[in-house]
Amino acid sequence: MDSLKINKIEKKIAENIQITGSKSETNRLLVLQQFYPNLKIENVSKSDDSKLMQKALATTSNEINIGHAGTAMRFLTAYFSVKENSEIILTGSDRMKDRPIKILVDALTSLGADIQYLEKEGFPPLKISGKKLEKDIVEIDGNVSSQYISALLLIAPTLKNGLQLKFKDDVTSIPYIKMTLKLLDSVGITHRWVGKTITVSPKRKISNKIIEVESDWSSASYFYSLCALSPNSEITLSTYKKNSLQGDSILATMYNRLGVETIFEDNKLLLKNKNILINRGLNLNLKSAPDIAQTIAVTCFGLGVECNIRGLHTLKIKETDRLVALKNELEKLGGEIEITDESLHLKRSGTINENISVSTYDDHRMAMAFAPLATRVSIQIEDPNVVSKSYPTFWEDFKKMTR
Repeated sequence: MDSLKINKIEKKIAENIQITGSKSETNRLLVLQQFYPNLKIENVSKSDDSKLMQKALATTSNEINIGHAGTAMRFLTAYFSVKENSEIILTGSDRMKDRPIKILVDALTSLGADIQYLEKEGFPPLKISGKKLEKDIVEIDGNVSSQYISALLLIAPTLKNGLQLKFKDDVTSIPYIKMTLKLLDSVGITHRWVGKTITVSPKRKISNKIIEVESDWSSASYFYSLCALSPNSEITLSTYKKNSLQGDSILATMYNRLGVETIFEDNKLLLKNKNILINRGLNLNLKSAPDIAQTIAVTCFGLGVECNIRGLHTLKIKETDRLVALKNELEKLGGEIEITDESLHLKRSGTINENISVSTYDDHRMAMAFAPLATRVSIQIEDPNVVSKSYPTFWEDFKKMTR
């Protein structure tokens, strides 16, 4: 499908949907399952990224193409580094070949890994010869993508003496690192985080374990946006935990300021539009949850609310440069937005241009973040199937909500 036309939504929204499991949790658990086969995973993510992870981990081929899946590239780089007597080429899409991986490769090679760049220095594709890593201390910048850090933590218990991971400076994206550590803890792997050092103990075997993956909070963000932009709406989402491992669970607090009340009931989220006038702008630092920045910016635009969002430096190296993409598309719709390398400032806007075709830049979050604007104007989404990367049934669920 080249594009999807969404006519202006006039109805009150009151629906229940089940959202796929978190790909962040799923992909971490899939790696752990390779080391501990008696780990059973339930409510596995149906996302393209998780399917690619499963396929890559099961492959007998010596070349693996993970497309746009950044998480898979980082986690698999670490995984195949410790898979003894294996040799693989790990590659991806043209965009993936422009996404840096040098920080992770440097960390792994300092532990003794055998990794070579096949094209540009510091970027995929990689040739990885798996081997036993003898060293147990590594240093890494703390302000890099948490996926580099999580990749190292996931292989840590397989090392002979475990791992001491030392940060050179302050850490960003702490929730995603904590998610990894809590999943390690859930299968019986001990760790300590003191100051700027995380120590993970070695673990050869675990007891039989079943873990149910919580549904994806970043996927819930689009329905928070839909609720905020739709007066009198009530939306129920399953399956969620009040004490979530996912950093994006701050949505409940963020969207309370945008008029959405969150009620937890029996592992479900009940979202209610409070029907209040939002006249104060938002000032946010999303360094711990950058994946919801696009959704929040579009919600604020739809509500006519000013917002300033900081902590967005990692958005420059995602599926696209998300800050530039946001600026381009919001300006087409009539918004005024200024960006830097790590922030955006959206000015208050009273009008939204109708029947605009929104480009999605091979980025699943662009498609889903802009869809709720159909509560205000008719809109067209280009390349709508890009949502399969994280939420394959998004359009089915969106249609159920809005038909």
